[in-house]
Amino acid sequence: MSKKGTAGNQGPGIRSDCFAALELKSSGGIEIILNSKVDALFKNSIQDLANQILDFFQIKDAKLEIIDRGALPFVLAARIEAAVKVCLDPQEEFLLEMIPENKYQTRKDRTRRSRLYLPGNSPKLMLNAGIHQPDGIILDLEDSVAPDKKEQARFLVRNALRQVNFYGAERMVRINQLPQGLDDLTYLVPHYVNLILLPKCESADQVQAVDKKISEILSDSGFDYPVYIMPIIESALGVVRAFEIASASGNVAALAIGLEDYTADLGAPRTKEGRETFFARTQVVNAARAAGIQAIDSVFSDVGDMDALRGVVLESKSLGFDGMGCIHPRQIKVIHESFAPTEKEIQKAEDIVRAFDEAASKGLGVVSLGSKMIDPPVVKRAQKTIDLAVKTGQLPENWREQGSDQDN
Repeated sequence: MSKKGTAGNQGPGIRSDCFAALELKSSGGIEIILNSKVDALFKNSIQDLANQILDFFQIKDAKLEIIDRGALPFVLAARIEAAVKVCLDPQEEFLLEMIPENKYQTRKDRTRRSRLYLPGNSPKLMLNAGIHQPDGIILDLEDSVAPDKKEQARFLVRNALRQVNFYGAERMVRINQLPQGLDDLTYLVPHYVNLILLPKCESADQVQAVDKKISEILSDSGFDYPVYIMPIIESALGVVRAFEIASASGNVAALAIGLEDYTADLGAPRTKEGRETFFARTQVVNAARAAGIQAIDSVFSDVGDMDALRGVVLESKSLGFDGMGCIHPRQIKVIHESFAPTEKEIQKAEDIVRAFDEAASKGLGVVSLGSKMIDPPVVKRAQKTIDLAVKTGQLPENWREQGSDQDN
């Protein structure tokens, strides 16, 4: 009796994707049926890749039908391997070579003003996402992926981590709720993922389970690079336990809040005024600050209203958030501009840091600016403002020297 497996997407609106249907047989060798809009140019290369994958999994007799709509090799390979997985459930993985541009690490305190959500089973949205220059790109395996597509999305996200150039954006993946999400990690951690988003987090135990699994996978794979965790608070219980969650591991880099699920848990409609979420948002900011990590706000769902988005971002900044999510590239510019420090904030930060530098050069243990004493946390916050201003181009990297020249 033959075994059959399918993976991918097909239909009139599909592009940069493909559909693969594999049928294992008892004889007859390999038969590949290709229906591709780029058949004239890439027929041989697509068939060569398909044969390579089948040979890797030691499949000798099978019919493989591919309906291609401009899929790149990383997509073709993911779809074919997912179809193989249905038929054979192999332990081995067919891995395309990782591009050198993707072997970068990020810092725990990296700037995270924006994080762009991309559905983990839609390759067309992944291809040029980095060009929009978000601080982070989230390949989502949770809410944006249908339950029956989650297994094949793992292969696609894994291959995207290896082959898609995200132009320096922090490569994030939102895994599924635990315990399913622990299985997702096997497809992500050995492939230079920078940060894991843990959805609907309600306890330190969940964070520690993810942290332990990441450590085990890194050790087994022979890798030694940081993989950070961003728990997402999305329930009343999560809000109550926010500090416990934020401080559960040294690898927790930020604490985020998801307001759609939170308001649903409250049984309260989400409003533009946001009175129903004020408590939760301030709790998350306070917990993050107490744990010494970043606080990240929820997404703004109206992609057509930039003025409203700007107002939401400014409010978010005033509450102490360091960034927020976005669901469309056009939101990135507004988010970056609105989280950027103002001229007044930059000038104040420059004055504080220069006063600290002057006191340090004189060996003074006390720092003052005018008649006010400056505590170390104030200096640290001022330096953070300076760093962000340099990153956004509001200050040059040699701002100290330029200031000295003006003083002289």
